[in-house]
Amino acid sequence: MEAQPEKDWSSDLFDCFEDASTCCYGFWCGPFLACTVAGRFGENRCLPLCDTACGMPLCVPPAVLAVRVAMRNRYHIKGSICNDILVSLCCQWCSWCQMHRELKHRNKTPNFIVVQNQPIVQMQPAAMMMVPQAGFVSQPGVTVISH
Repeated sequence: MEAQPEKDWSSDLFDCFEDASTCCYGFWCGPFLACTVAGRFGENRCLPLCDTACGMPLCVPPAVLAVRVAMRNRYHIKGSICNDILVSLCCQWCSWCQMHRELKHRNKTPNFIVVQNQPIVQMQPAAMMMVPQAGFVSQPGVTVISH
């Protein structure tokens, strides 16, 4: 299987003026933005609450780091784990805003669904015989109850 080429993030870490509503939301309601990003990405919406429970200033917030690394891997975005650790530690809320903008950007891209024709198999009903007061009997091991 051929690896897909890596791309850049759709916006830079500090591109707040590109989507001011995201950054304003992140500034005033950071935990809610983080929970929204986690949920839209397919993770548990409560995952970012681990970051606030951590509370240690020199500890890398685990949720923002995990979602950032997973998003980079899923969408083949350039970067490294070292960069993700640094961004998660120093610019946690900017990282959540960048990931929110990335998800918004990804939803603008149309999804293509490939439909393949499947052969239709027609089956003939099994021959049934009438059994007095017991309903119908078809094949061994199959009981058909009539109403």
